[in-house]
Amino acid sequence: MVVYGMQLPIQSQSTLYAEPWEADAGPADLVAVARAADAHGFDYIACCDHVAIPRRLAGAMGTVWYDPVATLAYLAAATERVRLLSHVAVVGLRHPLLTAKAYATLDRLSGGRLVLGVGAGHVAEEFAAVGADFAGRGGVLDETVDALRAALGPEEYPEHAGERFAFRDLALAPRPAQTRVPLWIGGSSPAALRRAALKGDGWLPQGDPRDRLPELIGRLRKLRAEAGNEDPVVIGAITEPLYVGVPGWDTGRRTLSGDAHMIAASLRAYGAMGVEQIQVRFRCRSRSELTDQMAAFAAEVAPHLN
Repeated sequence: MVVYGMQLPIQSQSTLYAEPWEADAGPADLVAVARAADAHGFDYIACCDHVAIPRRLAGAMGTVWYDPVATLAYLAAATERVRLLSHVAVVGLRHPLLTAKAYATLDRLSGGRLVLGVGAGHVAEEFAAVGADFAGRGGVLDETVDALRAALGPEEYPEHAGERFAFRDLALAPRPAQTRVPLWIGGSSPAALRRAALKGDGWLPQGDPRDRLPELIGRLRKLRAEAGNEDPVVIGAITEPLYVGVPGWDTGRRTLSGDAHMIAASLRAYGAMGVEQIQVRFRCRSRSELTDQMAAFAAEVAPHLN
């Protein structure tokens, strides 16, 4: 069964994917898109995480990156069903108790709709600015995942003892509404794939082309089996940019557009690979065009995904 979610517009404005209209958009637009996702059967809405962007990367990355906890909590109050995904939280920038406190509160406030996506991060200056370990971020992330499992688990007084972090006899409340907060691992490097196989409830590849996914999925499942991890894992994928119908304007050479049945047939290839959730992004020139595209996808494409 393939479900569909989306990265929110506006909250991250990299020049690699942001549409021009997003520069002047704000909270009301975010709420409208989140409510459209809620109404049209999207499994989740997602928000990225960067604390600060160095000047050398601002040309490509932009400088607008909303805080994921604040953004998703704000949108939780405006929605009822759609899940709330951090894609991805760079948890190595913060002590795991700080991360657990923020996301446990978000899960409680949203009635158990959090999916905590985590990743290693890639901006050295960002780590340096907050005193975090950039060179050792892989090991930090591995231990942070373990610490978060404890801190977001069932115990009011969680315990963790590792090389970098240790806590016990410290109450962390409110507890998450969910018994087990889904923890999805982002990234497609060998280290990220191994981390997802050994520690994740889900895997969030970073825009890998279709022809690479079967090999990566096979490797992940092999690593998981070798580790004796029999828990289910949700395999994700980020699709090509989409436009339902004939656009009548230049949507870019990579955009998958046209008849809804043709788009659905193309997207079914992901399910055939073993993908269980696809993250979609629509080409659009305005908020209204985006929400129209979301509605068209839900009504015309989604019923034919499975």
